[in-house]
Amino acid sequence: MIKAETRREAAVPVQSIPDSPAGFTRYAWGVLAYTVAVALWGAYVRATGSGAGCGNHWPLCNGEVTPHSPAVATIIEFTHRATSGVSLIFVAGLLIWAFRGFPRRHPVRLGASLSMVFLLTEALIGAALVLLGHVQKNASVSRGYSLSTHLINTLTLLACLTLTARWAGGQKVPSLRGRPLWLAGVSLAVVVILGVTGAIAALGDTLYPSASLAAGLAQDWDPSANIFLRLRGLHPLIAGAAAAWLLWYAVSSALRRPEVKWLAWTMAGCLGAQLLAGMTNLLLLAPVWMQILHLLLAYLLWISLVILCASSMTVRQAAV
Repeated sequence: MIKAETRREAAVPVQSIPDSPAGFTRYAWGVLAYTVAVALWGAYVRATGSGAGCGNHWPLCNGEVTPHSPAVATIIEFTHRATSGVSLIFVAGLLIWAFRGFPRRHPVRLGASLSMVFLLTEALIGAALVLLGHVQKNASVSRGYSLSTHLINTLTLLACLTLTARWAGGQKVPSLRGRPLWLAGVSLAVVVILGVTGAIAALGDTLYPSASLAAGLAQDWDPSANIFLRLRGLHPLIAGAAAAWLLWYAVSSALRRPEVKWLAWTMAGCLGAQLLAGMTNLLLLAPVWMQILHLLLAYLLWISLVILCASSMTVRQAAV
């Protein structure tokens, strides 16, 4: 009898779905970390002027699937495309796992679906940058719009991945109403505006490098300066105003809801590190490595803010 039952159990197919939500949560956080790394490499492509490394071709590189005897710029650009392709595989796995491992109408399914949508639009925007020639030394105003759109899409993608991981870990969907909603909305919008001006400021550093801090300031405030230079000069002022709002939001969130205090102080810590990196970047005349570090801290600030906003709204809903 025991042998017969063993044979019947062995005949039952074993599903390939991991049996623990914790496994999905770890995977989702890993996909988020990898996506941040890909985005940072994209910034490295821009900072080194390697955006045209594969010529005016997409998805091929100089008309080839795999470039032969590539230049350094080609290697940098091709690496970005290859890692972006791997990111597509990872997010596809996240989407499949979400639909197989979570019930219908579970928020994880929504988060994974939106992550895939914004990853695809990320790829399309990246392709447009290449095909439109918005790379290397292109200083047209249209490149500023393309760059801004690219950054906003990247931030939205990171937000979707962050929420997917949080929801998989048991975080409830926030209530989209009341004072917590508009406070969170304003805070997120502030960081988006700050990020757009920062991206354009970084483009100004790439297109118009300065020999000294005084020369850079003179460039920025010259009445005939390019719009990218003018925004580079305004970016520190915008950063100061944004920091004041975000610090107030962190303190008020911690005072109103003790449950999110550690999230508020984490976001405030990321904000302080970001401000310090920004000042260092300015004083060092924006070397490439410092630009990448500055952007990494910006992404960490954004992710911590998304978590704080979602948690603050969720706590309020639970308290009602």
